[in-house]
Amino acid sequence: MVAQILAEERLEVPIPLDHHNAYELLGAVILSAQCTDARVNTVTPALFARYPTPADMAAADQADVEDLIHSTGFFRAKAQSLIGMAQALEERFGGEVPGTMEELVTVPGVGRKTASVILGQMFGVPAIAVDTHVLRLSKRLGLTDNDDPVKVEADLKKVWPRDMWADTGLRLIFHGRDTCPARKPACNRCSLYNACVSKGAF
Repeated sequence: MVAQILAEERLEVPIPLDHHNAYELLGAVILSAQCTDARVNTVTPALFARYPTPADMAAADQADVEDLIHSTGFFRAKAQSLIGMAQALEERFGGEVPGTMEELVTVPGVGRKTASVILGQMFGVPAIAVDTHVLRLSKRLGLTDNDDPVKVEADLKKVWPRDMWADTGLRLIFHGRDTCPARKPACNRCSLYNACVSKGAF
């Protein structure tokens, strides 16, 4: 029931990070850690105008990258990840973003969640991105009893049909932002209230 309602609420779930190709989306997802999508979208145009290809980013001066992304927070670590990501693409993948989970998670700055976003949005590979929002809502909605992201991902894949996996994480993230944040969820206007195992708990 939860899966059906969420699917009907958001028939189209566009990725909220502006991008033109897999390289730009990968960079934007790396920047989105501990940062709003809106803020990332204000930074990426200048960043990718300066470094439009992995080869350009691989040869970038870290201080310059830090200056361009400063407002996203954790800019030193993120700049290092962006340059390391680009160098890995150039050195091991012919300058292209790889299209498998096994390859993506070997790239600096890329974990399973980021890899799942890239696979689902750019390559059409069924994958569910599990972040803190998804972890929280999955438990609140009774979709999992697990805390481990890999196990939660497996549980969610049992709930949603395969062709919806790529959008599942985004649906949960948007619902968490709009209606069910960590503190003070808006149960009075939640379309999932009747199906929620946590109703009345807040």
